[in-house]
Amino acid sequence: MTTMGAGMDGQVGRRRSALLAATALAAALALTGCGAGDSGAQDTAGSAAEAPAAKGGEAGRDAAAGAPEGAGAGAPDLRVDQRAIIYTGTMRVQVDNVDSAARQATALATRAGGFVGGDQRRSADVDAVAELELRVPATKFTDVVDEIAKLGRQQSREIDTQDVTEETVDLDARIASQRARVESARRLLARATSITDLVSLENELGRREADLASLEAKKRRLADLAALSTITVSLAGPKATATEKKAETGFLVGLRGGWKAFVVSMTVLLTVLGALLPWLVALGVPLAVLLVVLRRRRKAPALVAPVSGPPPVPAARSAP
Repeated sequence: MTTMGAGMDGQVGRRRSALLAATALAAALALTGCGAGDSGAQDTAGSAAEAPAAKGGEAGRDAAAGAPEGAGAGAPDLRVDQRAIIYTGTMRVQVDNVDSAARQATALATRAGGFVGGDQRRSADVDAVAELELRVPATKFTDVVDEIAKLGRQQSREIDTQDVTEETVDLDARIASQRARVESARRLLARATSITDLVSLENELGRREADLASLEAKKRRLADLAALSTITVSLAGPKATATEKKAETGFLVGLRGGWKAFVVSMTVLLTVLGALLPWLVALGVPLAVLLVVLRRRRKAPALVAPVSGPPPVPAARSAP
């Protein structure tokens, strides 16, 4: 009986151990499945999140490709008011009174916010001519030109424009770079310890500062030309001669010019010859007669022939 009870207890213990082992294995499998499910869900969620992002990126690229050129942030600004443009005008106006028209043109430039850069006048009669150089703001350039044309009868007008926006941007970049180089040279100069380094760095700093000053002067010049346009106005009186025609080119033009130069040269040569001819006659004829007489005297033959003596007699030889 004792043996049978012990055997039954052993079987019960083994069953309990097997049940515990099975329970532990099932729990481990369940945990493993949950972890795999979570990671799979995370992967699925990540893929789902990445897909819209990729679609959004592709949509953004498609939208950027389909957008009109110049809509990007780095596209150049094509507005005229944001560009640096130099306006230059030349015009000739015939007026009844040159002085009065010159005063009116000066007043137009002053009211527009500009000034007179030059004033040259010739004569004071009906053939008088006044040359005015007016500097006016670029925004008032067209208006001032139209107002000046109304002072009389406009004979000619030429308007030129030059876009210097790229040159201005390039100068800005070069100025910034040159300023950085100057500051670097100054820092090195402050840390110099020997006379040789000090002299070398001072020379280098001087060159860099000179280059910086030159770039800044160019920038100021461009800014001045872009801010204030130049109008060269010729105010001519009623009897003033018309403006000279532009220089022509070509074979016929060169031929005419060469023929005119030849005629002028021959005229000058004949004029000089006519001025010298009386002197040549007055001095040349006596000189020619004198030369002829001297030549005849040199060529005159001798009248008396020289007397020849008897031939010399050979000396007698003594006998041996």
